[in-house]
Amino acid sequence: MDFPRILTGNWGVPDSHRLTVARSRGTYGRLPKALGMTPAEITTIVKDSGLRGRGGAGFPTGMKWTFVPPAEKRNGKPVYLLCNADESEPGTFKDRYLMWCDPHLLIEGMIIASRALDCHHGYIYIRGEFRFVARRLEQACEEAYAAGLLGKNILGSGHDFELSVHVGAGAYICGEETALISSLEGEKGQPKLKPPFPAVEGAWRSPTIVNNVETLSVVPWLIENGAAAYKALGTEKSPGTKLFSVSGHVRKPGVYEIPMGLPMSQFIEEYAGGLLPGRTLKAVIPGGSSVPVMTPAEVAKCNLDYESINTNAGSYLGSGGMIVMDDTTDMVAALTNLLRFYAHESCGQCTPCREGCGWMYQILCRVRDREASEQDLVTLRELADNIHSKTICFFGASAAMPVQSFLTKFRSDFLDRVQGRGAGAA
Repeated sequence: MDFPRILTGNWGVPDSHRLTVARSRGTYGRLPKALGMTPAEITTIVKDSGLRGRGGAGFPTGMKWTFVPPAEKRNGKPVYLLCNADESEPGTFKDRYLMWCDPHLLIEGMIIASRALDCHHGYIYIRGEFRFVARRLEQACEEAYAAGLLGKNILGSGHDFELSVHVGAGAYICGEETALISSLEGEKGQPKLKPPFPAVEGAWRSPTIVNNVETLSVVPWLIENGAAAYKALGTEKSPGTKLFSVSGHVRKPGVYEIPMGLPMSQFIEEYAGGLLPGRTLKAVIPGGSSVPVMTPAEVAKCNLDYESINTNAGSYLGSGGMIVMDDTTDMVAALTNLLRFYAHESCGQCTPCREGCGWMYQILCRVRDREASEQDLVTLRELADNIHSKTICFFGASAAMPVQSFLTKFRSDFLDRVQGRGAGAA
């Protein structure tokens, strides 16, 4: 398939993370144009492109930027730009490759975004386990500062932008934007009630925009090619290309950039190489572990865009972290493994999540070990239903949706286990 590689064009190029190589391939070439534009002009391009946030929620990026109050209503408060690089969702591993292979593309995107937002200080908040990637980002920032691409009066434009890399402490919850902000401020990484939304009152009670690594890395291409060229890719409501992380029972796991709207079955066969020899498809988690699982019938009728997956399968594209499971998969063990993660990662702030995630995991362990009854499955479903949407942030729903969908779509696997049949039966 022939389409522009917006995000992966430099992947595989030797020393692509170095400034000299990046500039030779066009990175920072969009800056003079962007810095000569007004903030409103940049925001309009991003808004008209239909670019949606690539961190999972899919909220329109340009619209999010417009929520920042104008200077006269900010009471002298600065605007902060935060890059969410706390990629901790099981099954998702695209952002680390973007930062590793092409850190200067992200930096260029953040500079352009800072111009649009009248922002002069940004942070890349990166997952604590990614220290090797953080060092590469810090080296890239040092190169950019030395070349006059960061700091004061960038390229003589009069625009100042200071950029810092902040390494987290390895907490999944800090991928939620208000928890990320709390952690950045030096507080415990716990979500806050909204409103106020970060765009109005975020870091240090100042207007703050939080965007994903992939989202910000698209911005330079938009400046160079325009909104119409981006909308020509993908679908009407899900334009552009997207990175997908594919793992599980496929021949070619990895990260792939494709136009939105490609049939899911075609993607698994042509890009991920299809299933392992002699296997048949059992299930797919399309957007990271927190979204509802899909059956083979649902996969067959879904395209890789936000609307198709939601309408046809009741699931979500999310972060594009696709986990493919074949007919050898023990669905009880798979769900138990997921809930072990959520029980461990709950921040403990909300009672339904703090108590419920651990409780669900304990029940699943009993189901897995053939020590549970059918009533335990009823309790498990009731727990999930009572956690979903009953917490400050989306974590509760993220833990509940896998349980709800596994129990609904693969109920026979769980009944077999509690009734003495299925995997590992005597």
